[in-house]
Amino acid sequence: MFGRGPSKKSDNTKFYEILGVPKTASPEDLKKAYKKAAIKNHPDKGGDPEKFKELAQAYEVLSDPEKREIYDQYGEDALKEGMGNGGGGHDPFDIFSSFFGHGGSPFGGGPSRGRRQRRGEDVVHPLKVSLEDLYLGTTKKLSLKRNALCSKCNGKGSKSGASLTCGGCQGTGMKVTIRQLGPGMIQQMQHACNECKGTGETINDKDRCPQCKGDKVIPEKKVLEVNVEKGMQHSQKITFEGQADEAPDTVTGDIVFVLQQKEHPKFKRKGEDLFVEHTISLTEALCGFQFVLTHLDGRNLLIKSNPGEVVKPDSYKAISDEGMPIYQRPFMKGKLYIHFTVEFPDSLSPDQTKAVEAVLPKPSTSQLSDMEIDECEEATLHDVNNIEDEMRRKAQAQREAYDDDEDDDDHPGGAQRVQCAQQ
Repeated sequence: MFGRGPSKKSDNTKFYEILGVPKTASPEDLKKAYKKAAIKNHPDKGGDPEKFKELAQAYEVLSDPEKREIYDQYGEDALKEGMGNGGGGHDPFDIFSSFFGHGGSPFGGGPSRGRRQRRGEDVVHPLKVSLEDLYLGTTKKLSLKRNALCSKCNGKGSKSGASLTCGGCQGTGMKVTIRQLGPGMIQQMQHACNECKGTGETINDKDRCPQCKGDKVIPEKKVLEVNVEKGMQHSQKITFEGQADEAPDTVTGDIVFVLQQKEHPKFKRKGEDLFVEHTISLTEALCGFQFVLTHLDGRNLLIKSNPGEVVKPDSYKAISDEGMPIYQRPFMKGKLYIHFTVEFPDSLSPDQTKAVEAVLPKPSTSQLSDMEIDECEEATLHDVNNIEDEMRRKAQAQREAYDDDEDDDDHPGGAQRVQCAQQ
């Protein structure tokens, strides 16, 4: 990140005044001044939260050699340009607790009530299920790997339970690298401290926990039983709270399973309803039908038309209470819709045509006279397999004809254009 030193030198004494120390104060002087003022102004003792925050910001900058050098040379504005907040990127309670260990408070009674614990990330897994699983409900056992706090050192990373403040970053977990690019021009980059891996703490090699080797966590295998309830939907989430990776001083995140319904060869689901396609012959459409439909739970349903009922092409019939179970109300179900396609014969013989005419209602249109027929031009029908393909072919032919016309306009009479050389 680039920053230019201000032409007018900004205030570079404010942080020293907040801590009550001179600009020549040593790191030890800064530490003593901050500790004394922070205890006095801590919110748990009725202190001013804003003053407590200012103390933490001042100490965070002045205790870091690189940040202090930038502040002394260019003031707070340079830090704001480089880090967006004047160097106050850490929780003031985190900085305060680094003086007193993980308890976070010298006043007793456990961690400071002002301290906010960081929350770990949620772990999300897709879970494929069939439509039968969502109709009947099911339980799936899944084996997962995660990080768990070391049981031998209780997540401390050391045999004694103690840790040291990292000297490389003064416990902040971050370091700032600066480069002088020219007069009044600096480049500064903020990154995690490589000595403590951003934790702000280090552990003596001889004191490292033999089980986790100082990592504070160990990998473990965890088996979860995922209960898929009747009526659950595609993309619905099943959450196991606090079962994700564990880490010290962190609220453990959740493991989340997202249901992914596989496509079914027969049934389609829309909310609480099921849809199925069925083709019947023209005879069945006119004279009645019956067929067996095997449902998602294995039951065989006898589906038949009502006496004298005619089923029209592209029509729907519904069966109540044979759709999907309603989530958390499994004894209630939606509807099962059957979409009928009527298959017509390709042709009829003259005798069949006469027989059909004899039983079907007469045409509503009047018969044409011979004179009317003589005045008409006869048109011939042909089969179209797919109307969309037919329209695309027609549009393509029109485009090609238009392109040919444009070419003819550019070259009248088919003659080639000749560019004349200028004299």
